[in-house]
Amino acid sequence: MQKKTVGLILASVGPFLWGSSGTVAQHLFNTTAISPMWLVSIRMLVSGVLLILYGLSRRTPVFEVFHHPRAAVKLVAFSLLGMASVQLTYFMAISTGNAATAAILQFLSPVIIIIFLALVNWAWPSKIDVISVISAILGTILIVTEGHLNSLALPLAALIWGLLAAVGAAVYTLMPQTLLKTYGSIAIVGWSMLIGGVIVSVATQAWRHMPTLSPVAWFEVAFVVIFGTMLAYLFFLQSLEAIMPTTASVLGAIEPLAATILSVLFLNVSFNFYGILGAVMIVGVTMLQFMAAKQAGFSD
Repeated sequence: MQKKTVGLILASVGPFLWGSSGTVAQHLFNTTAISPMWLVSIRMLVSGVLLILYGLSRRTPVFEVFHHPRAAVKLVAFSLLGMASVQLTYFMAISTGNAATAAILQFLSPVIIIIFLALVNWAWPSKIDVISVISAILGTILIVTEGHLNSLALPLAALIWGLLAAVGAAVYTLMPQTLLKTYGSIAIVGWSMLIGGVIVSVATQAWRHMPTLSPVAWFEVAFVVIFGTMLAYLFFLQSLEAIMPTTASVLGAIEPLAATILSVLFLNVSFNFYGILGAVMIVGVTMLQFMAAKQAGFSD
């Protein structure tokens, strides 16, 4: 019971740090000339190195994946298409809109996974999946229009990047499953962050865009990198040793909740009734999927 309690706490703290780091990133974008590309490259590089070092300290075989060429190729592909893409699209969604909306739109990923699996398997989704899709679509319409169907309540670019972040999160969830089972989460997440960070840095020549920041802004960058990335992933991954992945995924709803509350409190972001209802409908999809998974477990 004590181990499960610790697992629940870790699975809650991880998403909270993700959500709060999004709000801190929004403040950075609003108050400095910092580039989302630069922040993502630094975030991934530093967090990747720290996670690999953590794995080595626990005597985890972090280099094992590179002993198998096919697995190494898959890791590089995941680093670019999964890890780097979800990081870039999410931070672009924040920079063009706000952290709360970005986090909520990213939570459309379960719906994208449902649609993708239905198409791949040529199978009509279950009733609960159909309800999830409809709820997510209606919720998206409400949050991006706030009830005014003839106009958008946020910039079109923020909507597009938010939807791309959801696609990136779906790819991030589906793509590395075999790698994670074979080589462990610490090694795969750590290397994918490090490799993805190198790719983004080289592609954007991040070293040419080093910003001039105040000590407070550098502290915020450190918070995004250390607490909002490395520790957030570490806590969430460690929680899976004590609780079920379905339970951890439900607690992941803390991320958009934290981003929304902190954005409202500190960054003057506001939602009307329809926007709040839309957010509840989108985040509620996770709860529906949890109930479906639990019911399937009982039926088995």
